[in-house]
Amino acid sequence: MDDPYHNNVNQQVTQGGEYTYTQDGSGQEGYPYQADYPPQEEDAASDDTEGADDGEQMYEGEYQGVPHPDEIKEARRAARVEARRKARLAAQQEDEEDNLAEQYETIMEDCGHGRFQWMLFFVLGLALMADGVDGFVVGFVLPSAEKDMCISNADKGLLGLLVYVAMMVGALVWGGLSDKMGRRKCLIYVLTIDLVFSFLSCFAQSYGFFLFFRFCSGFGIGGSIPIVYTYFTEFLQMDKRGEHLSWLCMFWMLGGLYASFTAWGIIPHYGWGFAIGTEIQMHSWRLFILVCLLPVLAALVGVVFMPESPRFLLENARHDEAWMILRRVHDTNWKAKGEPERVFTATNIKTPQTQDDEFIEIQSDTGTAFQRWTVRHMTMLQQVMANIMSLSAPEFRLQGLFLVIVWFCLAFSYHGLGVWFPDMIKYMQYEEYESKVRVFHRERVERFHFNFSLVNQIHREGEYIHDKFANIEIKSVKFEDSLFENCYFEDVRSTNTFFENCTFKSTVFYNTDLWQEKFKDCRMENTTFLHPKKGCHLNFKEENDIVIYMVSFLGSFAVLPGNILSALFMDKIGRIRIIGGSMLASAACTFLLLLSFSQGAVICWQCLFYGTSIAAWNGLEVISVELYPAARRGTAFGILNGISKFAALIASFIFAAFIGVTKIVPIFLAFAALVCGGLVALKLPETREKILS
Repeated sequence: MDDPYHNNVNQQVTQGGEYTYTQDGSGQEGYPYQADYPPQEEDAASDDTEGADDGEQMYEGEYQGVPHPDEIKEARRAARVEARRKARLAAQQEDEEDNLAEQYETIMEDCGHGRFQWMLFFVLGLALMADGVDGFVVGFVLPSAEKDMCISNADKGLLGLLVYVAMMVGALVWGGLSDKMGRRKCLIYVLTIDLVFSFLSCFAQSYGFFLFFRFCSGFGIGGSIPIVYTYFTEFLQMDKRGEHLSWLCMFWMLGGLYASFTAWGIIPHYGWGFAIGTEIQMHSWRLFILVCLLPVLAALVGVVFMPESPRFLLENARHDEAWMILRRVHDTNWKAKGEPERVFTATNIKTPQTQDDEFIEIQSDTGTAFQRWTVRHMTMLQQVMANIMSLSAPEFRLQGLFLVIVWFCLAFSYHGLGVWFPDMIKYMQYEEYESKVRVFHRERVERFHFNFSLVNQIHREGEYIHDKFANIEIKSVKFEDSLFENCYFEDVRSTNTFFENCTFKSTVFYNTDLWQEKFKDCRMENTTFLHPKKGCHLNFKEENDIVIYMVSFLGSFAVLPGNILSALFMDKIGRIRIIGGSMLASAACTFLLLLSFSQGAVICWQCLFYGTSIAAWNGLEVISVELYPAARRGTAFGILNGISKFAALIASFIFAAFIGVTKIVPIFLAFAALVCGGLVALKLPETREKILS
């Protein structure tokens, strides 16, 4: 074989079998090559050269493993061909996806909007309501749970923290899985996890188990919001999306109303509890958790009878299943409208080419059951991670950054002030209570029968001789440097009551909850404790202030006008104006908080802020499902919702730290976040006339 390389090389043979190669015209010796054996006979030639033409020269690189130049050229040519083939496939897939989006929108218009969408609306609304209920459960049961399970001050904030972390992780995980496993299947898993572990938390007697069960419950319900909005969006035509997704948001408000009303009606009633044996005590706050399971149970039953999203099935090349579901939607709607004779005309729906699911099925048909399970789920995990990484592509990068900023700013201000409002009311109550404290100094009481309650008092350097304290309640009372001699305490209930540096001589405590933690640096001389009520004890009048339930109820109810207005105008003025206008108007409302000098004023400004900001939430949730393609919609929404939970965590710590210190810092932080998010929201693309990609 003629080769340019060999044509430019002279081959010389010297004695002893030495070969030298020199280039023509250069006179320089190149690539000297020696052998220690004599020249071979022609018959003894290597098998590698046998069969070669006499006129052809062997490429010397073959002896050193160096590729032939022709082989390199051929490899490069093949790589270019493969690159062009992949580019053509990518362009073809993009065209198919565009065609699928347009065709799917046409099919949904042909199916119409009717009975099927309304049935799905109420089922998914119950799932959203369950998420709203879970957001309030922890705050309502925490005061009672702290006392019932003797939670220390160091562990009090752990429950709320872990629940929010679990919901954040759940949003990330289940949002990504819904793009690979299916919307309906993941929603069933989510609701089942929440139902099971919330039920178990009702019976947890130790704080550790209660934390674990609530964490698992939060992990489940945290994935509901990304799945619900993605699921419902894919059954709506373009001109119905904004309005009906906004109506769906009202169920979160209903969850808050349901939780507030049932908490007020159940938790303060101690007699509603019961015991299971001697170990399990079901106080009323545990019954409240049980009642809060009704929305998630109803949602789970409803979702079981709903079909999978046909758009998800088409994205995964499951054409026949999608066609059957679309036909079901079509027939259900037109039969309810009195036109059962209308025929579903879609016959050939184009689906994008996908090899991921084929790979999973091929790999899943080999090996043991455990190996098949491992391959299937590891491959799915890789696909989810690839989906997450694909969101950083140039076409998603800028809009994704804007969405992250808006979600973070809105969640930071909304949840931060959501913590600040009730805590500020509690602080005002505390200040008012402290201003009415009565102080007794160096009083001497002898042979007196205390048969009335002692409330909000401080006794310093007092002397109590032959006194009797029987069948009374001592609430927020402190005894300092006092003497109790020959006294008798019987059936005494105490709340926030302490004895500091006191002396007890020949005193009897019978059937009281006054125990070690109530006495600080006290001296006991000939003192007896009979039938003490050790541990922690609930005082439902103390731990369940009706004002807190009322504040939560009014705050949830205040979003109703904002929900209605956003639903009516979402498709008329657009998502961007709704989000930007709502956030900027909410920023203006924060300045009114500087005028919060009473509990009534705080409640009033809270309702105004919630009613104004809810429109931004609705618009943001609508645009988040419309900006991303179906194959990444759940993943993107899950990430954004997880970011909002992260912002809520940060805000709860920051805003709570300034309670009783200053109002200016929390108000300024909320104002700055809302203004920043509102201005960035105006940079987002409008999607009200966008076909779902």
